Amino acid sequence: MIRVQPDDFDVSTEIARLSDGRTDIGAIVTFTGTVRGGANDSAGAITSMTLEHYPGMTEKELARIETEANARWPLQGTTIIHRIGELNPGDNIVLVVTASRHRRAAFEAAEFLMDYLKTRATFWKKETAADGSGDWVDARDADEAVLARWKK
Repeated sequence: MIRVQPDDFDVSTEIARLSDGRTDIGAIVTFTGTVRGGANDSAGAITSMTLEHYPGMTEKELARIETEANARWPLQGTTIIHRIGELNPGDNIVLVVTASRHRRAAFEAAEFLMDYLKTRATFWKKETAADGSGDWVDARDADEAVLARWKK
């Protein structure tokens, strides 16, 4: 399941949706990313983050990443939810849920999906500071280095 939406999500509900009635799942791994507050260089604390995407293209890329994860690991199910719009510190941004018969596959697939979401998914993030200034978040070299470990 892949969703790009402005609305919040409930982690417990999404786990239940993925696993309800299933006895072939031995491990469920979740990752929830949230908006962090705190310093944003010299502009002050982050008061909001705005996430934008390219409709159609974003969902297609998420489906491609999900298909690749399923090809690499024996998964019983996956859920990827990414929010868009203006979010505040503490708000949920992204949820990745992976389910497998065994924990290693579920953990590795969740890490893989998040590494690709962070670097390849077509989302743009703008952080707004307390003084009203806003900066678009650039890709970081460290994220690209982490992604390199998944190259075949």
